Amino acid sequence: MTKAGTGPGLAVAAADAPAPVGRLPRRRGIELALIVVAVLLSVFGYCNVGVAQHGTLPPGAAGYGAGLGLLALLAHLAVRLRAPYADPLPLPIGVLLNGLGAVLIYRLDLETPGDRAAPTQLVWSALGIGLFIAIVLVLRDHRLLQRYTYLCVAVALVLLTLPILFPAVNGARIWIRIAGFSIQPGEFAKVLLAAFFAAYLAANRGALAYAGRRVWGLQLPTGRVLGPIVAVWLVSVGVLVLERDLGTSLLFFGLFVVMLYVATGRTGWIALGLLLAALGAVAVGWLEPHVHSRVEDWLHPFASIEAGQGPGQLAQSLFSFAAGGVTGSGLGLGHSVLIGFAAKSDFILATAGEELGFAGLSAIFLLYALLVDRGFRAGLALRDPFGRLLAVGLASLVALQVFVIAGGVTGLIPLTGMAMPFLAQGGSSVVTNWAIVALLIRLSHSARGQGPDA
Repeated sequence: MTKAGTGPGLAVAAADAPAPVGRLPRRRGIELALIVVAVLLSVFGYCNVGVAQHGTLPPGAAGYGAGLGLLALLAHLAVRLRAPYADPLPLPIGVLLNGLGAVLIYRLDLETPGDRAAPTQLVWSALGIGLFIAIVLVLRDHRLLQRYTYLCVAVALVLLTLPILFPAVNGARIWIRIAGFSIQPGEFAKVLLAAFFAAYLAANRGALAYAGRRVWGLQLPTGRVLGPIVAVWLVSVGVLVLERDLGTSLLFFGLFVVMLYVATGRTGWIALGLLLAALGAVAVGWLEPHVHSRVEDWLHPFASIEAGQGPGQLAQSLFSFAAGGVTGSGLGLGHSVLIGFAAKSDFILATAGEELGFAGLSAIFLLYALLVDRGFRAGLALRDPFGRLLAVGLASLVALQVFVIAGGVTGLIPLTGMAMPFLAQGGSSVVTNWAIVALLIRLSHSARGQGPDA
């Protein structure tokens, strides 16, 4: 006979109840084991390239493995000290993607002796992991960022507009180059804008949920709330016009629309965002020559071959993916260097597709998907609105970048000129993505009930 209050329903509820906070596993041992695997895979790839190219192990294999392993160990120790309950996956994923990117750049360096990018990329990677360690050690509570909402957006706007004052590079004004040193300020601005959007939406979520008049079947908010949305659209189009940077414009606007949908739960925002993005892209695509040429290359990737001028970059990229097949040609045995000057940056995914094949490319995309998934999981588990939106925004940044870049090099959408997170040559991109991983580590630590808001 069942006693009162102890029926099967309560038994199931008790079985499904979460464990007490003090019993949550830290899982730092799992993280360390995955880091060791990530470093070994990177060193194996480095050695594989040397054997394929010269028949012997490359002389710098031991130094590369020791350097990457030491940096990863320091990052792990910082997480173990300050964020012991953090998710164990983001750090090993970052180490593996960063290590694989260095291997691919080194492989392309062997085909371009006059343009050595791997040593510089390793220096930027060390700086990025150093920033990761600093964020994990110093930022004890992610909610501190909410206090600097308007400072974040002010600095972000300054960073976005600075490249306008400098000469264009490859048709786009997104770099600052001084005395041979170059950075891409827009990479740092995206994290600051994600923090600003999270703070703005967390503070105004009540007003955003209030529906105003209905227009063409869309339930719009009031004009006071709609104003910032239109302003963000105008700023994104302005960046596209002045800097000729299609990727940054799509990234910023897409980030805001995604976060707005998460904050309100209204699907109408997605429809409105797609409509405004399409209008802006079509208008600038016709009026701006540089963007228009990229659209034409996307629509007719083999036009240069038909004209007898040889394949362009997009055509060579498609050839690389086709040559890779399912299993790839093997590291160091491809010909994606024929793509040209952007082989190590915009089109490095083509090298991965040719030499690792569809299987290797799928594994890379799964790593990105896991990183995004862990960010979303942290956001779902957090209780404060700012932290929830910040986690979703940072994860969406990675997802949007991967989609925009992969779509460009595979011919799905026009080329944007952005850098693949961790893989591509680009110091600003590597440093910024390590900052994103550090913030996800901090947010996941708080999400498991061990942060300051526990």
